[in-house]
Amino acid sequence: MSRRAWLGQIDYGLVGLVLLLSGLGLVVLWSASHGPDGEVAGHAARQLRWMAVGLAAMLVALALDYRHLDNWAVALYLVHLVLLAAVLLAGKTSMGAQRWLQLGGLRFQPSEFMKIAMAIMAAHVLSREAAPPPYGVRQIWKPALAALVPAAMILLQPDLGTAVLVAGVGGAAILFQGLRRRLLAVLGAGVVALAPLGWSMLHDYQRQRILTFLNPERDPLGAGYHIIQSKIAVGSGQVLGKGFLQGTQVRLQFLPERHTDFIFSVLGEEWGLAGCGLVLLLYALLILWGIDIAAKAKDPFGRLLAVGVTSILFFHVGVNVGMVSGLLPVVGVPLPLFSYGGSSVLTTYVIVGILLSIRARRFSRGL
Repeated sequence: MSRRAWLGQIDYGLVGLVLLLSGLGLVVLWSASHGPDGEVAGHAARQLRWMAVGLAAMLVALALDYRHLDNWAVALYLVHLVLLAAVLLAGKTSMGAQRWLQLGGLRFQPSEFMKIAMAIMAAHVLSREAAPPPYGVRQIWKPALAALVPAAMILLQPDLGTAVLVAGVGGAAILFQGLRRRLLAVLGAGVVALAPLGWSMLHDYQRQRILTFLNPERDPLGAGYHIIQSKIAVGSGQVLGKGFLQGTQVRLQFLPERHTDFIFSVLGEEWGLAGCGLVLLLYALLILWGIDIAAKAKDPFGRLLAVGVTSILFFHVGVNVGMVSGLLPVVGVPLPLFSYGGSSVLTTYVIVGILLSIRARRFSRGL
């Protein structure tokens, strides 16, 4: 294929959508990191550098034929398991959680990249299944085990939100293929039966988060403070918001973690229902774009891989927005391209690069 023909296969609409979300995220992050005396904390500038790195990673993922990932799936998965083990043995601790590895001047969170490795591994295993769906236990135990092992390791950090997301990515690929109704009923009953055991295994602060989700006012100055301030910020924005750099919850520093997990609250206060609606519409378009790429993929591996990486975006947006709105417990999940964080930015751009690679090769022949 000529260079001109190859460039013509790139999905520029998806690239433009991601750049638009990145630009909006930088605007909101600038406001979130702007201090009460006009001082700029610099998060937006550092995020811009991470986005430049992410764009380079996206182009590499686009240039790489996604079918190579099918051959590298097991190795990538094992490498990430080793990184997760390294976090448990020698990871950096911050705010009570041991989630990061430090390599020279680079600090990163391996659990973020494990989500992509999980999507690749689930697509690798399920695309080799000879039996037609809907699947039973015999067909799903391998991908289920592949999802539960890293989820358990991440839970030990502890990072309940990311652990659930990693398990969810594997579950999304399995559900996309289809499960037998009897197995679904058994799994549902098993979750209900094991709920008391799961509750007993949670850390105290994780139980507090769930109890606070059910009734934030039970501890308004302690465990309920984050979500109460977040709901005040979102609600006070009303329809059109207070305007850029005019959010009092942000300026007066009532809203904690406003540049990371609670950045959607900043958007709600300063840009109102209109701004939140626009951003959610763009996210919905991004997720539907990923599903369309899955539907038109050339092979089963590409289809399942597109479903897996798109589910990462879906879970992140759904859980984060539900969390800051008081509809879900606070579990520390960032909002893609808005929350500050190099690992999150890099993961999102790599996901988009994989989707672009699948789209660009939908008409091409074998490797």
